[in-house]
Amino acid sequence: MQFLVIGKDGKDEKAAERRLAVREAHLLLGDQMEASGKRWYGCVLKDDKGKMIGSMAILDFLSEEELKKYLNKEPYIVGKVWKTVEIYKCEVKNPWKFNRPESFFNTKTGSQRSLG
Repeated sequence: MQFLVIGKDGKDEKAAERRLAVREAHLLLGDQMEASGKRWYGCVLKDDKGKMIGSMAILDFLSEEELKKYLNKEPYIVGKVWKTVEIYKCEVKNPWKFNRPESFFNTKTGSQRSLG
């Protein structure tokens, strides 16, 4: 079962400080989840000035209960970074990340090719 999770940061003056305090733990958990196949994709949300204001992830769990277990340990929730969290069940068809040959990710320049 796939889920779209959108977490939006608080807007108080300490919001950025809270995010930075737990960011490494959030990224580490994301990498672990990606390695296990539970996180398919994630990104930071930014405002027009480039300031981080939230996050988005496409996650895959066997049940909503497993999703809740993840959310209970997500550093941006535990660290009170995300003020709001929106969760939607979703269905990703042929995610690009998983239907490209390994060579797509290992270019000589180290950057990925355009999908266009």
